[in-house]
Amino acid sequence: MKRGKPNGPKRRVVIVFGGRSAEHEVSVASARSVAQTLDPDRYEVLLIGIDKLGRWHQMNELPSRREGAGALPSVTGEEGPGVSLARDSGESAIVTDRGERTEIDVVFPILHGPYGEDGTIQGMLELAGVPYVGAGVLGSALGIDKALQKVLFVAAGLPVVPHEAVYEREWEEDREAALARASGLGLPVFVKPATLGSSVGISKVKREEDLAAAIEEALSYARKALVEQSMEGAREIECSVLGNDDPVASVPGEIVPNAEWYDYQAKYIDEGTSLEIPAKLPGKVAEEVQRMAVAAFRAIDAAGMARVDFFYREPDEILVNEINTIPGFTTISMYPKLWEASGLSYAELVDRLVELAIERHEKEQKRGRTLPQ
Repeated sequence: MKRGKPNGPKRRVVIVFGGRSAEHEVSVASARSVAQTLDPDRYEVLLIGIDKLGRWHQMNELPSRREGAGALPSVTGEEGPGVSLARDSGESAIVTDRGERTEIDVVFPILHGPYGEDGTIQGMLELAGVPYVGAGVLGSALGIDKALQKVLFVAAGLPVVPHEAVYEREWEEDREAALARASGLGLPVFVKPATLGSSVGISKVKREEDLAAAIEEALSYARKALVEQSMEGAREIECSVLGNDDPVASVPGEIVPNAEWYDYQAKYIDEGTSLEIPAKLPGKVAEEVQRMAVAAFRAIDAAGMARVDFFYREPDEILVNEINTIPGFTTISMYPKLWEASGLSYAELVDRLVELAIERHEKEQKRGRTLPQ
């Protein structure tokens, strides 16, 4: 497998992490793993941290674990220099507010949730002409919206969990109608912000009288809430996808939470949750999960990487839950662990993602979308 530039200059990789979303701390943890994995003989790593106020800083190192996963500077005078992106004579660079310019090869955005996983930073990188890891503007925007992606999954012939979307304006103007639609799914249901991940803002509702409060909670994070039928008795299966035009799927894995459901506490704090990799599934079921994972990846026009989550009930019911275009990326996260079980180490996976980013960028540059000079 091709890795970096073993016979040439090092590639400069900019890792962008942190961000304004509620998944800020998760982003920092993922960035730490990527930074520690990139081979210093092949890569020069530059760090850009985005604090919770949305300010960009060039940093010499990531916050240590003992400082706290989200310990990015947020007070003027404590942070590193501000940075911007520039492109001149076909070369991409980061420029500090001190006027220092450093040419770069690729950006690796490890930003979960809004302002990072939703197409916003991808659009900025497109405008700057900078290669970047992961899905483009469209794929990212679709991937962050758990309600809209389900429309595309259904159009692609993929079965999904029964659900209803509740918009903020509808909730303000006709709450009773929204509650009636949501109640039609039966109980229990899960209520979540439609455009957030890491189980932030999610509630499991077992009583009719708790449904309104759960929707209020979800709408405090996003303008759209998603109400989904609870898949009682179903197993939670996940599958990683890697590639651009010819994506491939990893072996499936299973989440076995040490809690009633896989919430933020179970994902990132408690140690009782276990991962079964590969998942103990009949051969035909595992193959169908892989096929559906690739189909979901293509349905939203993803690129580079994504993790697709499923529900499985024996003997053969498989439903697509959601797709994540920038999944958790620590060494113990499901996305890289599934690839490790499929024969691709964490270091090789990061290398491959960098290559896919450059490959995709080079193809886009040949499309002639701008007038010749």
